Amino acid sequence: MIRQFINGVCMAMADSVPGVSGGTIAFILGFYDKFIGSINDLIYEKGDKRKQAFLFLIKLGVGWVFGMIAAVLVLSSAFESQIYFVSSLFMGFIIASIPLVLKQEKESFIGHYGNVVAAVIGAAVVCLITMLNQSSFMTGIQLDSLSIPLAIYIFIAGMIAISAMFLPGISGSTLLLIFGLYMPVITGIKEFLHLNLSVFPGLCIFGLGVIAGALSVVKGIKICLDRFRSKTMYMILGLMIGSLYAIMMGPTTLDVPKDALSFHNFSFIAFIIGIAIVAGLQFMGKKKEVAFNE
Repeated sequence: MIRQFINGVCMAMADSVPGVSGGTIAFILGFYDKFIGSINDLIYEKGDKRKQAFLFLIKLGVGWVFGMIAAVLVLSSAFESQIYFVSSLFMGFIIASIPLVLKQEKESFIGHYGNVVAAVIGAAVVCLITMLNQSSFMTGIQLDSLSIPLAIYIFIAGMIAISAMFLPGISGSTLLLIFGLYMPVITGIKEFLHLNLSVFPGLCIFGLGVIAGALSVVKGIKICLDRFRSKTMYMILGLMIGSLYAIMMGPTTLDVPKDALSFHNFSFIAFIIGIAIVAGLQFMGKKKEVAFNE
């Protein structure tokens, strides 16, 4: 229970800031297949499979909700005021994670080198999305001032953003920035937590889009993991490599844009902390596995 709660908190904190996906965290911590499989079982299976999936997702979901509330109330402001520290932290997180992914899925990588094309495509997709973010075409959206076209736009954006959050390397928050919805959604959640109900209809529409996106994308991911695992792993590796560029450009996505992450503003301390977090989480996972086997 504690383990899944912590996993959910980590996913939420990654989902809340542009540049890193909750799917990346799930993959790094070793429960990505179970995460996708549980959502698939909850939607499409019956009986014990659905019950087990529900219990797993409830444990994970409680942590995710707690982490997201904490992120909205605390990390959203820290993301702006300490952007270079946060970006350096996630840089360390991703760089330390790539060798672990290669080790965990070595059977999918070794001998399947032709699939490196999928990795190149994955990295290119993330870089392209990040570049589009620099020219976001929607500004001034207010969740408390809805119209029918805006409601449709928010619904579609929610579908696309949650689809990205399920994929390691593509940040749903970055896509929300491109759609001009990142700050409106974060601000809307914060206002709702302070009992401002005027944003509730807009948040509901966004939530319905998220549900629709989840229903439509999970089955496809499950099929890819089961039938085309090597190509999918190479694609995920490319997405993670591409996310390094997304993190580097993160400061340019703020309301008041700052310079991209560089050697001049890079925080070596945060970078080391990011590596240490990955090492610590992996150590915890191994201890749990040993205890389970005993």
